[in-house]
Amino acid sequence: MPPNPVPPPGWGGQLTIETPEQTSLEFAVAGIGSRFLALALDTLIQIAIAAIVILAAALVFRALPGSLSTAGVWIGALVLAVFFLIYYGYFIFFEAVWNGQTLGKRAVHIRVIKDDGRTIQTIDSVGRNLLRIVDQLPILYAIGIASVLLSRKSQRLGDLVAGTVVVHERALADIKPIWQSAPVAEGVRYGSERLTPEELTLVETFLNRRDALEASVRYNTAEQIVTRIRPKLLIPAGSAIGNETLLEAVASERRSAARYA
Repeated sequence: MPPNPVPPPGWGGQLTIETPEQTSLEFAVAGIGSRFLALALDTLIQIAIAAIVILAAALVFRALPGSLSTAGVWIGALVLAVFFLIYYGYFIFFEAVWNGQTLGKRAVHIRVIKDDGRTIQTIDSVGRNLLRIVDQLPILYAIGIASVLLSRKSQRLGDLVAGTVVVHERALADIKPIWQSAPVAEGVRYGSERLTPEELTLVETFLNRRDALEASVRYNTAEQIVTRIRPKLLIPAGSAIGNETLLEAVASERRSAARYA
């Protein structure tokens, strides 16, 4: 039976990416509602951090002797610089450390990825977040909202410049397995937790669709995926496990670790 045709990507909705491994990755693009909910949560956290900074600055200023009161100007300038770092550095730091997620995005289960399905790098986070200066103009992210509504992948200007897109993060439980994994020796661990969500999705997608691939394509695709993720895995020395069996073991291990059936 031939594989199901992949519908062309449209505005919002579903984002389909064809990988070099000849396997399609499908992501649900995050809309304005989920993105603003994440932003609201992040903003509350930033306000709490800013309040602590203001309180600390006030205490320092009051502790200064009268002759050093002119230092208040410098304290004020320092506070403004800290506010800038809190607003923009917050997003850059968490997206870089948490593979495209901030505290708010993690709570809402959305994530920033590259528009080709790869994990974003620090430079991508810097680019997309510095453009918030423009996206939030003239008020309440009006330009950003217009860009999200008009772009094919629901991207604000920062996303367009950085080549990123915000997608809903699918739990592994949402990916229904149609394959049976081979038994894995007890106590053997492959380190599946080291893989990114995109890499795990790639493994699951291949396992679910491999029966529709020609034998040569199936073999080469499994080999390419294993080559891509092998450096992150903990494969026992001298192990002669096959590529597809390894992918099955990795997927099963990740599901078991996440307590998914």
